[in-house]
Amino acid sequence: MAELTIGMTYGNALFQAACDVDKKQLILEEAEQVLEILKQEPGLCAFIDTPVISIGEKKQVIGSIFDGRISEELLHFLYVMIDKGRTKHFARAIKVYKELYNEEEGFSYGKIFSVKPLSTDRLEKFEAETGKLLRQNVKLENEIDAKLIGGVKILIDGKVIDASVRKRLEDLNNTII
Repeated sequence: MAELTIGMTYGNALFQAACDVDKKQLILEEAEQVLEILKQEPGLCAFIDTPVISIGEKKQVIGSIFDGRISEELLHFLYVMIDKGRTKHFARAIKVYKELYNEEEGFSYGKIFSVKPLSTDRLEKFEAETGKLLRQNVKLENEIDAKLIGGVKILIDGKVIDASVRKRLEDLNNTII
């Protein structure tokens, strides 16, 4: 529970800072790139998360990697997270930031589950169709679900749109019975 609160607090703070300097989209794009780098380099994550290494050393390394490559606001945000020992909550904070950004831009954020990765065109088509159905702008993130036989399942704002083969078979079975 504390992890959610920490992520929300830091995500909100970063979003407010981005609004103040009118760099919401830039900071979101940069933060997602930083997340991707951290995902690809688990050693860097371990380095900034370990309490054994001094705060100064961590900030020096992060500065040498990102200074001049990301906005000053995001770099200082990383420094604050290092100072407070909260770097392991960076991904959650960025998730909260992205949700706030999408909400302000008028988008609802959801997930679409499929057997195989969806092409960009297909994903955009599902976003458009779901948006029409729900009467709002929709952004979907594709996740793979090996349990699906075929079709898709969409989860957005607590609603489930189940267009999977399994659901159709269950409906058919209920109709027959």
